[in-house]
Order: sequence, then structure tokens, then C-alpha cells
Amino acid sequence: MKNTALSHVHESLGAKMVPFAGYNMPVQYEGVNVEHETVRNGVGVFDVSHMGEFLISGASALDLIQKVTSNDAATLEIGKAQYSCLPNNDGGIVDDLIVYKIKEEQYLLVVNASNIDKDWNWIASHNAIGAEMKNISEDYSLLAIQGPKAVEAMQSLTSIDLSAIKYYHFEVADFAGIEDVIISATGYTGSGGFEIYCKNTEVEHVWNKAFEAGAAFGIKPVGLAARDTLRLEMGFCLYGNDINDTTSPIEAGLGWITKFTKEFTNSENLKKQKEAGVTKKLVGFELNDRGIPRHDYEIVDANGNNIGIVTSGTMAPSVGKGIGMGYVKTEFAAVDTDIFIQIRNNKVAAKVVKMPFYKKG
Repeated sequence: MKNTALSHVHESLGAKMVPFAGYNMPVQYEGVNVEHETVRNGVGVFDVSHMGEFLISGASALDLIQKVTSNDAATLEIGKAQYSCLPNNDGGIVDDLIVYKIKEEQYLLVVNASNIDKDWNWIASHNAIGAEMKNISEDYSLLAIQGPKAVEAMQSLTSIDLSAIKYYHFEVADFAGIEDVIISATGYTGSGGFEIYCKNTEVEHVWNKAFEAGAAFGIKPVGLAARDTLRLEMGFCLYGNDINDTTSPIEAGLGWITKFTKEFTNSENLKKQKEAGVTKKLVGFELNDRGIPRHDYEIVDANGNNIGIVTSGTMAPSVGKGIGMGYVKTEFAAVDTDIFIQIRNNKVAAKVVKMPFYKKG
């Protein structure tokens, strides 16, 4: 089991630690609901240093990224990031990721912790064009400072105007007295804030300074459990649950990151799928009655016939009801369609809804 550079800090704060993607990670501190509301209404900090980072550089860097990712990285300017995925040859997804354009001919790819080796090998297998690849995952840490008070709480730590960084844009700047930190207006919560990339040797200092600066704003540490409830309320896909090696980006509602303005892995088949339509779709649903939907629960019709499967589910703290995502046969995918979730021996009534579940007030 690997530790992040901050595992000892989480333990000293009384965090409940669990194994996650090969790392010893904090799942919660005070409790999921409290931490969830901290991010929705104030500011919270996640240690997500288990994520993987690859640097792709050189004259062929863009060509390689264009070849292996579904989105069009040619549209990126320096200081802009892009959500994308790595399609496989069989219609599924190797991983989802974020692509950052750091400078001309240099990109940072941020991938899921459990897929670091898999993604590296996949990208390398397509690199016959001589792009320079560097896996810097073991050397870098990542803090997600999230919530509506994040800008105000962190402004004293940097000379740049945090409020000027637009969503999915970033700056390489000073932060907490350290130079060349990536300050990115990205995150997985839907409540605004930043993701801070720095070296392992710097992250404890950055963590401490962030908590000092945020003390007046009620800043708190937040664990992976609240990260999951926050992302689910936004309808954000989690790799391994909502998308995997067998789900296509078209089925998963990720057509918006699947750009047929270029050729990429399996693009021809995915284009045909988009044009012909799919037999199943990822939808969001809310329960009409009490209950909590869970991963792998059956989705059925009024007669009890199987029509799909739940991929993610929870009791949503900000929504106040059971919510979930799952794949259903296309004829059941329209908003307001009545469906049922098989929770043990009960068929619990639910309705397909438009995501996100959480709407900012």
C-alpha cells in the first residue's frame, strides 16, 4: 500500500483511512454529510495525490494526444485544460482524463490512480512517432481546494488574481511562497475552486498554508466519500463505475468530448454508433420513495423486467433523496420516464431526470 506525502497528516487529523487504488487514503474525517456541505457552502481540501500525471513533449506531442484521445486537443491554448477520454479498440474506454496545454509542444495528462500503468502502456503503444513521454506521477501531489469560498480564502497565497481564472483554465504561478505551481480552475465537485499541482516535497507546506489562509472561512479537510457524493450530484462519471472498458463514450453521454473532426482510436466505429444510435444509455434518476440505490442494483420496468443496471448511487446530501446513474435500454432513457430500482426484495419507484441533480441556488 502506497502513502501520499500527506498520509501522516490525515492520520494525525483522525481521518478514517482506507485502501483506494493502491494508496492509503482518507475516506472521511468528521463525516460524509458535514464534509459534503462544507464544500457546497464554504471551502474544503481534498488530498488527491494518488492521481497520475504524464508529461508529453516534443514536436510529435500533439499528434500522439490527438491519436489516443477523443476530444480535439488542437483547440487547446496555453493555459487551457480539456476533459477527454482514451477510447479502446472495442468501443469502450481505457480511461477518462484531463489534458493541459502547459506550453507549445508540452502537455500534462492527468489520469485516474487505478489506471496509471494501464494508461501509460496504452499511450506508449501508440507512440511510434517519437513523442517524449515522462511519467511524473510519483513525484507530484495534487490538492483540490473546492467550494464557493475557495477564491476568497486562497487569494492571499498568490500574486495572481484567482477570480480571473476561468473554468477549465489554469496558471503556472506562485502559491504559498512556492514558484511554478499549477493552479487550475478544475475539480470534481461542481462548487468551484481549484486543483493545485506541486511537488511531493512541497505539498505539506502548501497544505498548512492553505489551512492558515482558509481558517477565517471555515476550511476543513474532506475525504473521498464526500468527493463521491459531490461528483454524483453533478452527474460526473467515475471510471470503474459509470464508464469502463466496455462502455462507449456515446452510450455514456460523452458525445460532447468525442470529436469527429480528426481521426483517433476507433473513431470510425464510434462515429457509426453516433449516427445509428445506441441500444443503451447512461441516465440519471431520482427515487420517488425512500431507499438508497447502489452500484450493480438492477433497474426494472413496471412488470419487473430487467432494463438496466445502476452504476453509481447514494443518498444525496444537497438534494435530500436517493439518486443514481445507470445504463438503461434506450427506450427508457427519456427524461421523466418511470423506472424501478430493485433494492433487495423491493421495487422502488424512480424517475429518469436531467443531470446535474444538484442545481446551484
